[in-house]
Amino acid sequence: MARIHLTFVLIIFFFLQTVTAQDKQRVVSTFGKPSQFEISMKNYPEAPLAAGVVLFEKGTYFTEMINGSLKLVKEVYVKTKVIDAKRFDQTEVFIPMQRNGNSGEKITKLKAITHNGINQTYVPSDAVYETDINQYWKRKQFAFPNVQDGSILEYTYRIESPYFFGLSGWVFQGSLPVLYSELETKIPGNFTYKRELVGSLPLDIKISTLLKNCLHIDGLLQSADCDHAIYAMFNIPAFKEESYMLASENYKASIKYELQKTIGFDGSRSIFSKTWKDVDNEFESDKNMGGQLNNKNFFKGKLPEEIIQIQDDIERAKAVYSFIQNYYTWNGNTRIFSDIRVRDAFSEGKGNSSEINISLINALKATNLDAKIMLLSTREYALPSRAYPILTDFNYAIAILKIGKQEYLLDATNKNAPFGILPFRLLNIFGRVMDFKNGSYWQNITPNAKNLQFVNVQLKAEENDVFRGSVQEVTTGYMALQERNQIDEETETKYFANKEKNNESLTIENGDIANRIKLDEPLKINYSVNITNEVIDNKIYLNPYFFETFFKENPFTLEHRSYPIDFGFPITTTYLIAIDLNEKYSVLALPENKSIKLADGALCTVVYSEADGNIQMRYNFKLNPYYKAEAYEFLKTFFESIIKVQTQDLIVLEKR
Repeated sequence: MARIHLTFVLIIFFFLQTVTAQDKQRVVSTFGKPSQFEISMKNYPEAPLAAGVVLFEKGTYFTEMINGSLKLVKEVYVKTKVIDAKRFDQTEVFIPMQRNGNSGEKITKLKAITHNGINQTYVPSDAVYETDINQYWKRKQFAFPNVQDGSILEYTYRIESPYFFGLSGWVFQGSLPVLYSELETKIPGNFTYKRELVGSLPLDIKISTLLKNCLHIDGLLQSADCDHAIYAMFNIPAFKEESYMLASENYKASIKYELQKTIGFDGSRSIFSKTWKDVDNEFESDKNMGGQLNNKNFFKGKLPEEIIQIQDDIERAKAVYSFIQNYYTWNGNTRIFSDIRVRDAFSEGKGNSSEINISLINALKATNLDAKIMLLSTREYALPSRAYPILTDFNYAIAILKIGKQEYLLDATNKNAPFGILPFRLLNIFGRVMDFKNGSYWQNITPNAKNLQFVNVQLKAEENDVFRGSVQEVTTGYMALQERNQIDEETETKYFANKEKNNESLTIENGDIANRIKLDEPLKINYSVNITNEVIDNKIYLNPYFFETFFKENPFTLEHRSYPIDFGFPITTTYLIAIDLNEKYSVLALPENKSIKLADGALCTVVYSEADGNIQMRYNFKLNPYYKAEAYEFLKTFFESIIKVQTQDLIVLEKR
């Protein structure tokens, strides 16, 4: 999407302010006083399908003495135009606050208004609710009243925080287009923050100056100077999530702050930006994580003796993994730095992700295997920073096992995951192995290489324009893991029923599943089919892709995409289809053979042949797991061609 010229944005707001000799212009807006232009605005030409547009938003961080204590203050002001109220989904506002017991952050000066023309409806104080999320977070929330097409929604608030690490930055880009977004910070010189710009959009305003005497502390003769920074963007397109992407936080235009060090007014120093060596030492002695890794002897007494006696290291490791995997039930929680007690979890037979995987590490070490803990972030979580240690970047822990020169990444929370195959939600590029002896290190997360879907179809023409036959589906790797998960969620009966629900001409009978719990074996699904065909002018139009294909539609619908494509794992599918016409039909037309390829080796080939009343078709598809944003147009066209093959390439038969 083209970015609007700066002049257009300035006309919208009317208010200009010149700052510094760089001749950069900031937009200002006054709460409660939308302009006539904003009130009369009917649409936003640059995003005609948007349900609304953020007219103005600003976040300001500064420090202030409050009741004798120095606090970090954040002030936020947001003004949004509603274009289509039926599709607008941001009438509710949620404001998170950090907490520590009964103390923590405090919200003051909260005001919110719905403007409909000259009419204003304030959100009353009794319509603002505060709820506890967990022991570390709570939130305030409210909903705008009387939201209509053309409404302007404004809110502002102030957060007073004792946590100076709470200056986390600002997100410029969201689900709505934004005309102007600004972050302003006034930070005393005794606080040092690292800053990082995220996303592909450049800053339109980037100013840093020294603000003299910005903070005065009673009892101190000299006031503190501040680093005064202003970062702003104009005309920010809405961030559109699409299939096969990592967490949006990796790509949204934003600026991140990380507290590095502080110098107290008494001269004391605190270092927050630590080395990995510092983190390793602290982690090893932590009672929740490091301390829980010292239960090797406990698990040696819990493992069956026949597992301990297995001589082959890999077979013994597989047996330990299977024991932990089947013994525990995951409670769905993903604790990482708190609430981890492996002995209690073992006695209950259930636990959070870290309790299960730390149990696995202890059990592997109990059988003299080299297992360590590895920290990572899940796919819906932003990637951890490689620049410096930020433990809050991680939200999950798994086991890494080394046997000889081979390394295995293990997670025992999913009962359908074979040894060495992580659940899909954990395929997030890299993690950090906590090696307390030699020092921690980064470890790539490499997905299983062999993920196959093989479908063998045998059909024969029968009476009454029906084709009967058999289908065998064989899946391995992540393909099999996904199918096993689906079977568990739906039951076998519903699983087969769902295969035929989207095809009215298809009936499935005699469904059978082999190797459902033999995780190291290919999953085999067999069933019989009846396909009833409609006759049109003595012809039948037969779609050979009546079964579930891995890709049912084009997952890429955006006009452009500025972030990478991540399928998670390499994909291979092969379909072999044989059709015996049984002297009841003759072939009028077969689809053309096709070969569609990408430069990296991804391909889709389809070959048809016919002889002696028998039709043979072979479909091959291969896809690599990762693509840069620049490959988006090629991938989009690639999938358009594939879906067209599966939906429009019909076999035309004539009744004899």
